[in-house]
Amino acid sequence: MEEQVVQTSKGSKRSFVGVVTSDKMEKTIVVSISTKRMDPLYKKYVTRTKKCKAHDEKNEARMGDTVRIVECRPISKDKCWRLTDIIERAK
Repeated sequence: MEEQVVQTSKGSKRSFVGVVTSDKMEKTIVVSISTKRMDPLYKKYVTRTKKCKAHDEKNEARMGDTVRIVECRPISKDKCWRLTDIIERAK
C-alpha cells in the first residue's frame, strides 16, 4: 500500500490505507499499514509493517476491514489518526 496525500484547506495531511487488526477498544481501532521497500544490501523487497491507532467515532470498523485513515490533531497519547472511510468489509 502506498502513502497518499490528501489536500485540505489547512495544508496537506497524510493518508494511509491499511487493515484493521484490532477493534476491542471503545472508539479506537488499530490499523496495520504495510509497505514494500528495497533492501539496499540484498536487493530484495522487504515488507515493512507499522501499526497506528485511529479514532473511530461510530465504532463501525471491524477486524479485517480495509480502511483509510487520515492525520488529525492528537486525540490521546497514542491517537493522532482518524478513520475517514471503510474501503472494503472483511468477509
